[in-house]
Amino acid sequence: MIPTKLWTVSACIVVAAVLAIGCKGTARYETLSFFFDGVPTPQPTAGPEEQPPTTGAPSRQVRYREHGPYAAKMCNACHDPTSFNTIVVPIDQLCFRCHDIQLDKKYIHGPLASGGCTACHDPHSSQYRYFLVSEADSFCTYCHNPQALERVAAHQGTSEQCTACHDAHMSDKKYLLK
Repeated sequence: MIPTKLWTVSACIVVAAVLAIGCKGTARYETLSFFFDGVPTPQPTAGPEEQPPTTGAPSRQVRYREHGPYAAKMCNACHDPTSFNTIVVPIDQLCFRCHDIQLDKKYIHGPLASGGCTACHDPHSSQYRYFLVSEADSFCTYCHNPQALERVAAHQGTSEQCTACHDAHMSDKKYLLK
């Protein structure tokens, strides 16, 4: 059995090594993923990336963005510093600590109502607008069945994004219509 003093020194060395690596790059990922499951894969560095292929529409520059607390290395804003990879409050309350979202509409999108913001948004970083987990034009069909949506008369013959008619968070109108 390892004596307590040796265990403490070993733990301090590991923590110091992790802190010395910093909060960016593949070295951090490799170190943290060695010790913990579920460490987010490193994303490309901030700044312009390659232009997406043009499909007739004007192309836009894709930029990688980091969520404010993550970019400022304020991990303790969400994560408990005394217990690796745990959060400071239950997940369904976490985003509401900083984001003032009044749930004052008649219809509230399921993930928002249950505090499941991460079903749609990445809490660390994203190349997509509003820190979405994927491109907005196909985003909703990850949860909503495209074949069922196509059978709705209002959806037939339209190429608009869902948010042209629907509010992604809440609405006083049924089906989250704007």
